[in-house]
Amino acid sequence: MHVPGVLTRHDPTGAAAPVLLDSPHSGVVYPDDFRPIAPMELLRTGEDAFVHELFRDGPAKGAILIEAHFPRVYIDPNRAATDIDPDLLSEAWPGPLSPTEKSRLGLGLIRRLAVPGVPVHGKRLSVAEVKARIDRFYVPYHTAIGGAYDELSRRFGKVWHINCHSMKSVGNAMSTDVGARRPDIVLGDRDGRTCDHAFMKLVHDVLAGLGYSVAINDPYKGLELIMRYSDPGAGRHALQIEINRGLYMDEAKILRGPGFDKLQRDLGTLLDAVIDFARRQ
Repeated sequence: MHVPGVLTRHDPTGAAAPVLLDSPHSGVVYPDDFRPIAPMELLRTGEDAFVHELFRDGPAKGAILIEAHFPRVYIDPNRAATDIDPDLLSEAWPGPLSPTEKSRLGLGLIRRLAVPGVPVHGKRLSVAEVKARIDRFYVPYHTAIGGAYDELSRRFGKVWHINCHSMKSVGNAMSTDVGARRPDIVLGDRDGRTCDHAFMKLVHDVLAGLGYSVAINDPYKGLELIMRYSDPGAGRHALQIEINRGLYMDEAKILRGPGFDKLQRDLGTLLDAVIDFARRQ
């Protein structure tokens, strides 16, 4: 399935497994109605650049891979639809809002800051503008994720979901870990609430065994895309993976680095282990 400018769902080309991968923040198709005042080189630091490519072997191994094409600075599918900073709006929202710490940091559903101190927008947005972003981009992405969960659950009885991200190598002022040098990988399961322990342990142990430093739930626990769809008691397991950009890219130039191919191979090894695990369940 391909929705131009919105998403592509890559279905398995190998024997199907109950595994779902998604990359919600690697999109680079900036919509025509997006007129930011921040320079493009700063807006692009919000991209989880190349993450969908790092996991591109998933469908050949049996997983579904869903990738967003729109950028997270336009609208972020990994936020609740009510996580809107009211100061971004030119008028009252016609329903309840629940802005979180992410909105306070400038990283809500509609991003306020490109980088610390640099606003994305030069004006407040109307309710109609925000609702259009939700209807055209956010809802279709969530529909695709929810649909994949339902399909895999009907076919296999269980779902194993990895929500794929990258992170800056050092936390900035829009993070909760300002100035901290981050580990290679951070895995998040909302403190054990979105997947069973065996799944988390498998992913941790495979990555650690490949030589990566791996943290759990610090500084990232995972957000909307694992919280909304997971239900371990019903066989729906989800975890978030954050990959240190310093492993595979030039963060300043947003170019693949010399470590890209090795990391891609190692993530292929991880996928082999996850798919084998999922099939045995």
